[in-house]
Amino acid sequence: MIIGIGIDIVRIDRMKKWTVRPLLMERYFHEKEIESVKSKDVVVEAARFAARFAAKEAFGKALGTGLMGISLKEIQVENNINGKPVINLYGKAKNAFEKTGATKIHVSLTHETDNALAIVIIER
Repeated sequence: MIIGIGIDIVRIDRMKKWTVRPLLMERYFHEKEIESVKSKDVVVEAARFAARFAAKEAFGKALGTGLMGISLKEIQVENNINGKPVINLYGKAKNAFEKTGATKIHVSLTHETDNALAIVIIER
């Protein structure tokens, strides 16, 4: 049964400005995300970070409670061995997810020239 659906869009240019500010990146992204996304191509890197940021926001919408009290770096977006995006939760984000009785998170990411988009579906 679907508990919630969230969708979010982020302008890639916004992330281009963030990637040169390490403290800002550490505030919003899990350390494993930063390691896995880093690229020599600033445009590719910004698009990947923008998609992950959109997934974090979409997760809060799918929860139905938003992200109040949750640190965005407690929501880690990564790709599994096959390249499929997955969300790993820590701390208060994990507690909020478990409180809903949910058991599964589905996430899809995409990006184009200007925007990155994510959709998250939470089910039990």
